[in-house]
Amino acid sequence: MLIFALGILISLVMFIYYKVVILRTKDPLVQVYFNSKARFFLGTFLIFFGINQYLAYQYTFVLIISIIFILLGGYQSYHGFKAARHYNNEWKRLNE
Repeated sequence: MLIFALGILISLVMFIYYKVVILRTKDPLVQVYFNSKARFFLGTFLIFFGINQYLAYQYTFVLIISIIFILLGGYQSYHGFKAARHYNNEWKRLNE
Protein backbone atom coordinates (compact mmCIF):
# COMPACT_ATOMS: atom_id res chain seq x y z
CA MET A 1 0.00 0.00 0.00
CA LEU A 2 2.87 2.37 0.74
CA ILE A 3 4.29 1.84 -2.73
CA PHE A 4 1.02 2.85 -4.37
CA ALA A 5 0.63 5.87 -2.09
CA LEU A 6 4.16 6.95 -2.96
CA GLY A 7 3.42 6.43 -6.66
CA ILE A 8 0.26 8.54 -6.32
CA LEU A 9 2.16 11.33 -4.60
CA ILE A 10 5.09 11.37 -7.04
CA SER A 11 2.89 11.27 -10.13
CA LEU A 12 0.64 14.04 -8.79
CA VAL A 13 3.63 16.25 -7.97
CA MET A 14 5.15 15.65 -11.41
CA PHE A 15 1.80 16.40 -13.09
CA ILE A 16 1.54 19.73 -11.26
CA TYR A 17 5.21 20.49 -11.98
CA TYR A 18 4.80 20.04 -15.73
CA LYS A 19 1.59 22.08 -15.78
CA VAL A 20 3.39 24.95 -14.04
CA VAL A 21 6.38 24.69 -16.38
CA ILE A 22 4.00 25.09 -19.34
CA LEU A 23 3.09 28.55 -18.07
CA ARG A 24 6.74 29.60 -17.88
CA THR A 25 7.76 28.62 -21.42
CA LYS A 26 7.06 30.65 -24.53
CA ASP A 27 7.92 28.12 -27.26
CA PRO A 28 4.74 26.34 -28.42
CA LEU A 29 6.60 23.12 -29.24
CA VAL A 30 8.07 22.94 -25.74
CA GLN A 31 4.65 23.69 -24.25
CA VAL A 32 3.10 20.79 -26.16
CA TYR A 33 5.98 18.55 -25.07
CA PHE A 34 5.48 19.44 -21.40
CA ASN A 35 1.73 18.98 -21.77
CA SER A 36 2.27 15.46 -23.08
CA LYS A 37 4.62 14.72 -20.16
CA ALA A 38 1.91 16.00 -17.79
CA ARG A 39 -0.60 13.75 -19.53
CA PHE A 40 1.68 10.76 -18.94
CA PHE A 41 1.91 11.52 -15.23
CA LEU A 42 -1.85 12.07 -15.02
CA GLY A 43 -2.27 8.58 -16.44
CA THR A 44 0.14 7.05 -13.93
CA PHE A 45 -1.74 8.86 -11.17
CA LEU A 46 -5.01 7.30 -12.32
CA ILE A 47 -3.44 3.84 -12.53
CA PHE A 48 -1.93 4.01 -9.05
CA PHE A 49 -5.11 5.50 -7.61
CA GLY A 50 -7.28 2.78 -9.13
CA ILE A 51 -5.06 -0.01 -7.82
CA ASN A 52 -4.80 1.59 -4.38
CA GLN A 53 -8.56 2.02 -4.04
CA TYR A 54 -9.27 -1.57 -4.98
CA LEU A 55 -6.69 -2.91 -2.55
CA ALA A 56 -8.10 -0.72 0.21
CA TYR A 57 -11.81 -1.64 -0.12
CA GLN A 58 -12.18 -4.77 -2.33
CA TYR A 59 -15.88 -4.41 -3.16
CA THR A 60 -17.42 -5.22 -6.53
CA PHE A 61 -18.47 -1.62 -7.13
CA VAL A 62 -14.98 -0.37 -6.27
CA LEU A 63 -13.54 -3.00 -8.63
CA ILE A 64 -15.61 -1.64 -11.52
CA ILE A 65 -14.60 1.95 -10.80
CA SER A 66 -10.96 0.90 -10.33
CA ILE A 67 -10.94 -0.89 -13.68
CA ILE A 68 -12.32 2.25 -15.33
CA PHE A 69 -9.59 4.35 -13.67
CA ILE A 70 -6.88 1.89 -14.71
CA LEU A 71 -8.11 1.80 -18.31
CA LEU A 72 -8.34 5.60 -18.53
CA GLY A 73 -4.94 5.92 -16.88
CA GLY A 74 -3.42 3.43 -19.29
CA TYR A 75 -4.88 5.35 -22.23
CA GLN A 76 -3.54 8.67 -20.91
CA SER A 77 -0.11 7.24 -20.13
CA TYR A 78 0.26 5.51 -23.48
CA HIS A 79 -0.74 8.49 -25.58
CA GLY A 80 1.16 10.92 -23.36
CA PHE A 81 4.32 8.84 -23.70
CA LYS A 82 3.95 8.56 -27.47
CA ALA A 83 3.30 12.29 -27.83
CA ALA A 84 6.24 13.21 -25.58
CA ARG A 85 8.55 10.99 -27.62
CA HIS A 86 7.27 12.52 -30.87
CA TYR A 87 7.66 16.13 -29.73
CA ASN A 88 11.08 15.40 -28.24
CA ASN A 89 12.22 14.08 -31.62
CA GLU A 90 10.74 17.14 -33.35
CA TRP A 91 12.57 19.47 -30.95
CA LYS A 92 15.85 17.63 -31.59
CA ARG A 93 15.27 17.80 -35.34
CA LEU A 94 14.61 21.54 -35.28
CA ASN A 95 17.45 22.43 -32.92
CA GLU A 96 20.34 20.50 -34.45
